[in-house]
Amino acid sequence: MSEPRVTLAAVAGAHGIGGEVRLKLFAEGVESLGRQSSVEVGGRPLTVQSLRAGGGGAIARFAGIGDRNAAEALRGQAVTVPRSSLPPLAEGEYYHSDLIGLPCVSEAGAKLGTVVGVENFGAGDILEIEKPDGKRAMLPFRAGVADLHDQRIVADPVFLA
Repeated sequence: MSEPRVTLAAVAGAHGIGGEVRLKLFAEGVESLGRQSSVEVGGRPLTVQSLRAGGGGAIARFAGIGDRNAAEALRGQAVTVPRSSLPPLAEGEYYHSDLIGLPCVSEAGAKLGTVVGVENFGAGDILEIEKPDGKRAMLPFRAGVADLHDQRIVADPVFLA
């Protein structure tokens, strides 16, 4: 099985005529992507030649992408890196991608669902939980409501009603 990949950005389109692309960033900033010398774009390995902030996201140049047509062909493609290439985390920190797929259980261990998404609208992380009946609910990821313990989310079922 191959190593899990994490999506750091998506190609929004070409920038200029020289092969640069505009990126929509999903990471905290351009620095997160800047640590990477190589990435996959739409499953294709590419070397990052340059990267800078711009247009509310980032502007990148990849080796082998030399003109606007080649850059435009990347539009809509995910920019991914291996999970192992991300910086180590301090105690209590997590990457959103590490939460997706975790089981959500009650304090007593009853299955409440599975984490299928993580959002942050500015007031903290919100977990999207798919319940056993297929319905989805949003759950604030904060102490006493939803806690991360031993690779599972322990949640108060009242918040999933």
